Amino acid sequence: MYAIIVDGGKQYKVRSGDEVTLDYRDAEKGASLTFDRVLATSDGTTVRIGTPALPGMTVAAEIVGTVQGPKLVVQKFRKRKNSRRRTGHRQIHTIVKIGAISG
Repeated sequence: MYAIIVDGGKQYKVRSGDEVTLDYRDAEKGASLTFDRVLATSDGTTVRIGTPALPGMTVAAEIVGTVQGPKLVVQKFRKRKNSRRRTGHRQIHTIVKIGAISG
């Protein structure tokens, strides 16, 4: 069984037991989350699609921890003498383990 959930303006296809990388949220490790915006579910034979979300469907999850994403290098260059800038950035993400899909 899988479900398509919405979190932070992005859609994720999740199954029970999956670990999903989401945008950072300030929560403790081991805290539980509930996603109530479920767009669609499937159990292998039937597919339920919401308009836009399925009423009463929830996906339970637990926060595993936080990680940093890959290093992104930002370079700015203008056609002037000594006008180069180079900076970097690493986005922080939250890893979530999906539990039960119910509803």
